[in-house]
Amino acid sequence: MEKFVSWNVNGIRAILRKDFMAFFDREDADVFGVQETKCQEGQVELDLPGYHQAWSYAEKKGYSGTAVFSKKEPLQVVRKVGLPVADEEGRVCACEFEGYWFVSVYSPNSQDRLQRLPIREEWDAHLTRFLDGLAKDKPVILCGDLNVAHKPIDIDDPEKNAGHAGFTDAERDDLTRLLDSGFVDTFRYLHPTEADVYTWWSYRERARRTNAGWRLDYFLVSDALKDKVAAASCLTQVMGSDHCPVTLTLDLSAPGRS
Repeated sequence: MEKFVSWNVNGIRAILRKDFMAFFDREDADVFGVQETKCQEGQVELDLPGYHQAWSYAEKKGYSGTAVFSKKEPLQVVRKVGLPVADEEGRVCACEFEGYWFVSVYSPNSQDRLQRLPIREEWDAHLTRFLDGLAKDKPVILCGDLNVAHKPIDIDDPEKNAGHAGFTDAERDDLTRLLDSGFVDTFRYLHPTEADVYTWWSYRERARRTNAGWRLDYFLVSDALKDKVAAASCLTQVMGSDHCPVTLTLDLSAPGRS
C-alpha cells in the first residue's frame, strides 16, 4: 500500500505555527502534495527527515505555489508547463517516480464577477493536455485544489451558488472533460452518494461551523490505477487552513487495467 496526502495549506509559514508537523508525522504519507504555499525560495526551511522536497514558487511574493514531499527521490521534477498562469504562479509541481507521475496543482480561481474565467478555461484545457501527455508514459496521480465543485452533491447550496466562481457550467464541464480523458475522481469512485463532505469553507462566513462548504480538493488517478484505489477520504476535522487535507491509498500490487 502507498499513502498519499494533499492539502491546500493557505500559507506554509502560517500553518507551520499551528499543528502541521504533528499532522505530517502522524500521516506518514509516501507522497505529500501541498498547494498555496505562499512563499519564495529560502523563506522557509522544512525539516522533513526521510523526505525529498520539490517546490514550485510563484514570481509574486506571498502568492500561490505548490510543493511535493516524497520518501523516494523523484526521477525528475517538472515545474514549467508552457502556460504563463501556471509557470509564473507556481501552480504545477509534477514529480516522476518509477511507477507513476505525481502532480500537485493549484488551479486559478475565476474570482468575483468571473474576471479570471477566460484564464481559468485556458488553464483547464492546458492542464488536460499536459496530464494526457504524462499519462502516455505512465499512470498519473493528480492532487490539489482544483477550485471547482464538480457536481451539486459537492457543494452545500448548489442553487444559490450556481454561476459563481468555482461552480460555473464552464468550470464543471472542464473537469468532466478531464475525467473523460481517462481519469477517476477517487473520492466519488468509492463514495458515489456520500453528501455533506467538503474540503473548503469560507472564513468570512464562518462556514465551517455549519458545514456550508465546497469540495474543491481532489485526488484524480489515471484509469489504469482505478482498480488499485483502496481508500480515499476528506479529513474534515483537521484544522489549520480554510481547506482540509484529502488522502488516497493505492494498492499498487493489486491487478490493474492493462
